[in-house]
Amino acid sequence: MSLPLTPPRWGSIAARLFVCSGFAAFLPSCSKPAPPPAPPPAAVTVAVPLQQDVIEWDEFIGRLEATETVEVRARVSGLIESQHFRDGQMVNKGDLLFVIDPRPYKAELEKAQADQASAEAEVQRARGDVERAERASAGAISAEELENRRVTLKRAEALRDASKATVETAALDVEWTEVRAAITGRASRAMVTPGNLVNGGEGDATLLTSITTLDPIYLYVDADEANVQKYIRLQQEGKRITARKQRIVAYAALSGDKTFSHQGYIDFVDNRLDPSTGTLKARAVLANPNESLVPGFFARLRVPGSEHYMALLIPESAITTDQASKNVFIVDDKNIVHRRPVEVGALFGTLRAVKSGLNPGDHVVINGMLRVRDGAPVTPTVQTLTPPTQPSEALPTTLPTTQPATTQASGFGM
Repeated sequence: MSLPLTPPRWGSIAARLFVCSGFAAFLPSCSKPAPPPAPPPAAVTVAVPLQQDVIEWDEFIGRLEATETVEVRARVSGLIESQHFRDGQMVNKGDLLFVIDPRPYKAELEKAQADQASAEAEVQRARGDVERAERASAGAISAEELENRRVTLKRAEALRDASKATVETAALDVEWTEVRAAITGRASRAMVTPGNLVNGGEGDATLLTSITTLDPIYLYVDADEANVQKYIRLQQEGKRITARKQRIVAYAALSGDKTFSHQGYIDFVDNRLDPSTGTLKARAVLANPNESLVPGFFARLRVPGSEHYMALLIPESAITTDQASKNVFIVDDKNIVHRRPVEVGALFGTLRAVKSGLNPGDHVVINGMLRVRDGAPVTPTVQTLTPPTQPSEALPTTLPTTQPATTQASGFGM
């Protein structure tokens, strides 16, 4: 038995439809909230490129060597009698260093002098015989006898000259018993102490000590082939003078130095590249009045590597790298950022030279590059760049007026 259907209540259904339609109308407004306000432009720091007259410097590593080194050896054999310097002392040319027992050589000198006196007496006697024979009347002495007396005189004179040479040799031996400094410099330690026998002469002469000159001092470096070719090109363009024709200013610094405080000049360039290393040897002469440069030390040498030119300088940190290109961000007069590719040059302190792609009046983003993108607005703050303070930038590129120098770009090379 089926129950009868209840007739619908139209009023209730209409009310439900109104509520549902109203709720449905309300849902779209809840699912699409109002967009948030746009973020403010990124704050960045910009600067106008610094225009400055600069010169590039090339740096090489080398080793210091003494300009003069003398091995002091015995020239006569004998017993070392005394030593007249302290080990490691500065000595002047002519200073007495050692004394070798002179008594045997003085005795030889006295004997040679006596022989010379005897030979001189023999010359006087033979000369008198010749003079008497020449004054004799005709027939008193034969021509043969006169000739014999003249030959005897010549023989006596030859013996006298030989004895004179023997005296000079003996006097040298006596002089060489006093071993003196051949140059001014710092002496090494004594290799032989008093009381020991030493050998003189050639080949096996005993080494007594050595002396090295410290002021000035040499610095030998090897320039790579690329730099040598660059110097040749500059020379051919008339922008530099070869070191073979004129002294070129140079500066040196030891491994622990922060500044290139030792000034000198290039005075030698080799005549060929070393094929095994592809380098060309050059030498700088450096002033060393306080002896802070010691032979054997490694040192860095800095020489001018370009001519003077006007460069646009920006901080190294302002340059970004995109694969193989270098870029900077420029802010225009509407505060819009633009990415611009540039060609960079040498580094001067913390500032990098820009060869192309940049104009003198451009505003370059130097701080906040990570917050900007090409075409985006920014809020810039202008900052003035400080000139580079790298010590080498203040180094003069010419020598003092007392030395010949060049005012052009300089280096060493063919």
